[in-house]
Amino acid sequence: QVRLVESGGGLVQAGGSLRLSCAASGGTFSSYYMSWFRQAPGKEREFVAAIRWSGTTHYADFVKGRFTISRDNAKNTVYLQMNTLKPEDTAVYYCAASPVLGIWPNNYDYWGQGTQVTVSS
Repeated sequence: QVRLVESGGGLVQAGGSLRLSCAASGGTFSSYYMSWFRQAPGKEREFVAAIRWSGTTHYADFVKGRFTISRDNAKNTVYLQMNTLKPEDTAVYYCAASPVLGIWPNNYDYWGQGTQVTVSS
């Protein structure tokens, strides 16, 4: 059974940094895109970044230059390093897996439970 478990969320001041982790298990992810989405209260879930196990990355425009997605294939873990955080980055961040690259939640087969990120002003 595929399982994705996020960790690393928390409360941080504006301008600060956090690193999220997503540990994947129960499947073969070598050909999968692993992505991060986020959902703020009252808003739709939105794409943040994606990485294929080959290392190819894709980012939403609003995080380019601030967030970096990376992976450790040996640990089946994907990371999201978030720098220069803004209050508008406050959301629940979700890890997701898909065999194809997509920016829409319905492209993804597997989801984690989410981790809360709160950025105070």
